Amino acid sequence: MAANDQNDDGHDTSNLPDLGDAVDIVTFSQILEMDDSEDDREFSKSIVFGFFEQAEETFEKMDSALESRNLEELYRLGHFLKGSSATLGLTKVKDSCEKIQRYGKKENLDGTPETDEALCLSRITETLKTVKAEYADVEQTLKNFFNST
Repeated sequence: MAANDQNDDGHDTSNLPDLGDAVDIVTFSQILEMDDSEDDREFSKSIVFGFFEQAEETFEKMDSALESRNLEELYRLGHFLKGSSATLGLTKVKDSCEKIQRYGKKENLDGTPETDEALCLSRITETLKTVKAEYADVEQTLKNFFNST
């Protein structure tokens, strides 16, 4: 990082790990600050691993909703996972979930209405593939961080 080791928000990030561009380190560091010990990381690890379980269950539900062409459920699930991933600073996962949320709401990315349900479902199909890959990458990164592969 730059000489002063501060990010754009003015937070000191010099003692934080480099988790790549898939994790907003300032947001993630707020979770880490809740740990009693940097050696233990019991609290943050439980939050992150709880998210892993939640995400995998949500992906299964998304697959089912996609199979049944249930845009309303896809909207709801995208919204749910977007919030959970944003809390941890998982930016790529959050951004893809926001796309699924919009398409499930029959909107284009700019928020304008999209009446073609087949197009929305097609977009969700592609975005779901992307978000699963993004999730797999960040899951491995965070498991490595917590030394739990």
